[in-house]
Amino acid sequence: MASSTATLPSKMKAWRYSEYGKSSDVLKLDSDVVVPQPNDDQVLVKVVAAGLNPVDFKRMLGMIKHIDSPLPMIPGYDVAGVVVKVGSQVKKFKVGDEVYGNVNETPLNHAKQIGTVAEYTAVEEKLLAFKPKNLSFAEAAGVPLATETANEGLERCQFSAGKSILVLGGAGGVGTMVIQLAKHVYGASKVAATSSTGKLDLLKSLGADWPIDYTKQNFEDLPEKFDVVYDAVGQCERAVKAVKEGGHVVTIVDGAALPPAFWFLVLSNGAVLEKLNPFFESGKIKPIIDPKGIFPFSQTKEAFAYLETGRVIGKVVISINPMR
Repeated sequence: MASSTATLPSKMKAWRYSEYGKSSDVLKLDSDVVVPQPNDDQVLVKVVAAGLNPVDFKRMLGMIKHIDSPLPMIPGYDVAGVVVKVGSQVKKFKVGDEVYGNVNETPLNHAKQIGTVAEYTAVEEKLLAFKPKNLSFAEAAGVPLATETANEGLERCQFSAGKSILVLGGAGGVGTMVIQLAKHVYGASKVAATSSTGKLDLLKSLGADWPIDYTKQNFEDLPEKFDVVYDAVGQCERAVKAVKEGGHVVTIVDGAALPPAFWFLVLSNGAVLEKLNPFFESGKIKPIIDPKGIFPFSQTKEAFAYLETGRVIGKVVISINPMR
């Protein structure tokens, strides 16, 4: 049984694909999708905004179809919205609460068929957190998967105050969060990060002490080595040359890990977001949304096309049921 105080529609609009391929070819707007019913441990969220991640278009291309859920599929991991219905075992949230989170506990193995690029989505209570009060829904939608990935990588490296870190791909969705968490949450002694020339000022603003222009400098040739190298772009072969003896190299790009580097898949957990909420609310860390990066629901295909360029600064977000 689930409780709700409002009459909900039985059908909704959602973008989905029924075959694998490029988003421009396979992604279609469907106005006749059944609104999901939350299980006992789930809430139904009216989606205000959805954040996109590279995994969304990689799934759509069929790159993980051997472990993916059956088609058809509604893409989207990240959500920010309002609870409109709660399952019978839900204790933390009530109808009307503003929440955010990554709706897939495991990112690849049988991820949900109904993602977040839809007017409603059902998600387990444990995967959600209260939306930081100072963030808009669009800003909050850009946080969950990238922030959980950044944080878990730092934890797995046993990163701690006084250590140094080099972030490869510092201007991307994960990289922008690694810089901020390492500097402002974990207390890094030095944060270096790579980007192209036009993004160096952004790296500085996020807390990077040493922005490195990868178009002019090879980071592995620098005389200084680092306690941790966080590879968000798939350059592990070079990354292992930049780490101190006994240090750690972590990559989030499948197939890139060479010893002593390791690769991991993040697990979604609302408790991680709750732990970091005070840092968002104090302004110590902030979501980075690409200047072109908030697209209306009707332009979801354009949002995917932009994401697929690989040139996004921070995150791309889709505004679905705009509130503020």
